[in-house]
Amino acid sequence: MESDNTIKNLTERDIDRIIEMAWEDRTPFDAIGTQFNLSEKEVIELMRRELKPASWRRWRARVQGRSTKHAALSAVDDARFKSTQQRIISLNKITKQ
Repeated sequence: MESDNTIKNLTERDIDRIIEMAWEDRTPFDAIGTQFNLSEKEVIELMRRELKPASWRRWRARVQGRSTKHAALSAVDDARFKSTQQRIISLNKITKQ
């Protein structure tokens, strides 16, 4: 099974990042798939395996039917919040505001 091989090749750091991205409301499954080469089904399998049962149920209820988790259904194109306090990055050097 290809999904098992893909999931088994992930580092602990990758798994933590995938879980973090999966919990984020505005991160679609497509973004996780692009970065980690996992399908939505594989992300769901990973979450089921890694989370406690109560956390799994809470996460699953939260993302099921949520339009922002599915890029095709989302009304948000590429609107991302950026704090005015965030430093400006220019030519790989962080400059002061």
